[in-house]
Amino acid sequence: MTTRVHTRSPAEIILISLAVVLSALILVVPVALIFAYALREGIGVYFANIIERTTLHAIGLTVLTAVIVVPINIVIGICVAWLVTRFRFRGRQLIITIVELPASVSPIVAGVVYLFLYGGQGLLGPVLQGMGIQLMFTVAAIVLVSLFVTAPFVARELIPLMQQQGTEDEEAALSLGANGWQMFRFVTLPNIRWAILYGAVLTNARVMGEFGAVSVVSGSIRGQTNTLPLQISQLFNDFNVTGAFAASSTLALIAVVTLILKSTLESRGWQ
Repeated sequence: MTTRVHTRSPAEIILISLAVVLSALILVVPVALIFAYALREGIGVYFANIIERTTLHAIGLTVLTAVIVVPINIVIGICVAWLVTRFRFRGRQLIITIVELPASVSPIVAGVVYLFLYGGQGLLGPVLQGMGIQLMFTVAAIVLVSLFVTAPFVARELIPLMQQQGTEDEEAALSLGANGWQMFRFVTLPNIRWAILYGAVLTNARVMGEFGAVSVVSGSIRGQTNTLPLQISQLFNDFNVTGAFAASSTLALIAVVTLILKSTLESRGWQ
């Protein structure tokens, strides 16, 4: 039995080389530069900038926001996808459009809308203040706008997949006596788990890196309402370039850890 060795054509070699070079220039080089600038004054200065009080608080607040926002949007995304793919009703297309709305609105505009709605001079601000509730320029405001800007990601992954899969498996489970929860747990969830994972990764990335909407509603108060992107911006404005790159490297490391976790779940089949 002879084995046929595939010889790549010159066009294939050129395209592969071009893809590798572009990937290196667009992805690898910028990340490498972040760490090079962050470590240029030594490892001691690097860690001193990382554990600086306001930067450490910004890291914690960014992670906290992601921990709150990602699970909520996973649940909302699953519910919306289930609703629009498993039922036919008037207004179904309107719901899909509403879900997509945050993706078409500038984050800064979204932040301004929340400010005009819940701010002290906004539509509902005086009512909330009368009840002793302040939303704007607090952690709650950061969570709210983060929920808004990341709302479409999980539903976007799930809706096309669930439409393609159809309802045959669920109908078979119901005919065999499964209740609604059993049908979702043992039939629907295994079929959509990878789409949920991809949507969660996209949501997490957007939460971690969101700047525009958060900058409007947070007040950018150091040590209180500064997320990591806002802290990086303020460090640059203070001409603390090393500190800014150190904070940026932390954001990059969080992204890498997220991707490693995703790959680990994929390799183990998310059993």
